Amino acid sequence: MLEIINNFLNQLDNIVWGIPLMALILVGGIFLTVRLYLLQIRRLPLALKWMVKNEEGGKGEITSFAALCTALSATIGTGNIVGVATAVGTGGPGALFWMLVAAFFGMATKYSEGLLAIKYRVVDESGHALGGPFYYIENGMGKKFKWLAKCFAFFGVCVGLLGIGTFSQVNGISSAVKNFFDPNSENVVAIAGIGKYSWAVVVSSLILAIVVALVLIGGIKRIASVSQIIVPFMAAIYIIFVLLLVLSHITEVPAAFATIVQSAFNPKAATGGAVGSIFVCVQKGVARGIFSNEAGLGSAPIAAAAAQTKQPVRQGLVSMTGTFIDTIIICTLTGLSIVMTDAYKVSGLEGVEVTTYAFKKGLPFANNISGFILMLCLVFFAFTTILGWNYYSERCLEYLIKDKKVNTKRTLLVFRWLYILAVFIGPYMTVSAVWTIADIFNGLMAIPNMIAIFALSGVIVKETREFFKEEKESAECIEE
Repeated sequence: MLEIINNFLNQLDNIVWGIPLMALILVGGIFLTVRLYLLQIRRLPLALKWMVKNEEGGKGEITSFAALCTALSATIGTGNIVGVATAVGTGGPGALFWMLVAAFFGMATKYSEGLLAIKYRVVDESGHALGGPFYYIENGMGKKFKWLAKCFAFFGVCVGLLGIGTFSQVNGISSAVKNFFDPNSENVVAIAGIGKYSWAVVVSSLILAIVVALVLIGGIKRIASVSQIIVPFMAAIYIIFVLLLVLSHITEVPAAFATIVQSAFNPKAATGGAVGSIFVCVQKGVARGIFSNEAGLGSAPIAAAAAQTKQPVRQGLVSMTGTFIDTIIICTLTGLSIVMTDAYKVSGLEGVEVTTYAFKKGLPFANNISGFILMLCLVFFAFTTILGWNYYSERCLEYLIKDKKVNTKRTLLVFRWLYILAVFIGPYMTVSAVWTIADIFNGLMAIPNMIAIFALSGVIVKETREFFKEEKESAECIEE
């Protein structure tokens, strides 16, 4: 019976994350790129400037940079390390090329999501901000589409609690710690009714649950304050060490890029027939690009809505930098290190093992030091994803119960403790159906969000043109 359920869920997952959904998200990005006249290229320098320059006087709960870090805390995760390795391993080096294509057009989508999040958000007298796809569907498309907004919010709660934010991330952390400290499971403890587990798993899960609880109980402001410190730190550490790997083999970079581009259009010729067709290459690259930066899924605008800003366009540009940092910088460096060290060609390696091999072979350190660096990055990446997805799922729940006669604060507190409990038991969850269900809900989030993006594309274009027209006129007045 369990096997039948798992087969059904796997088939449903393949349908949800099939070509139609990926095409919807990719076409949406292309459509917005055309309508916004390549905004992701023309306005990227301005976006990077505003990324670290907070706006004064705007309504909201946290700064624009804090909102970006909160969003990045959810998107920069194990996918940047494990996901890239999986994509390159199954789709060949060319998958990295298509991942970047998806990210390029995804920048226009992420800009649009951030813009709409601010334009249609709701801010009460105390400064509490609530916004995201559920509000730009309800307030932008109209009350008659409120059912669609509730669908998105329901999917968002399920994704956060059932897997993406809890089980899969915690499992990733405990596995990374175990593989480094107790790879052969020599120090185990028997847990009644569950089984035998390494002490590294037990201790790491307990410490993680306590730290997560200390952060989450403080709400969005504490999550944002922690994210502002950890996200730039972990991203910088990872980028520095991968750059060191690349620079240590700088003469091999041109050949690696040539392999990536050639494999993108002729995978078998570039890899000697080691991988499948170009269809698999494109599918794996686009899917991993979407998974990595979440452009089109509708998660990031939930964090963007909390930003202290008066300008939807400004926050849209700041949100856009998230995709640039997450995929175009971090994922590219990961993929490049895997291709340069030929880690994807080593038989028997999967997922994080591929990236671990690349680090050990490519970095000019002893293997245990390289392994520790990667473990540390994995732990930080997964930890911040837990924090980010808690915020997303709480805001979705808050929207679902806003018209109900329930105590909102008490309900959210109960949800928060359930989330912490899920984090604690995550390492001991071995049912693959849990991850598949979360994956399905994750994909289902994108459908109502992309419908709203297409429906409100006229608003996005109008807001953008009016903003930059005013900026130009203001600059001309200053010069005169």
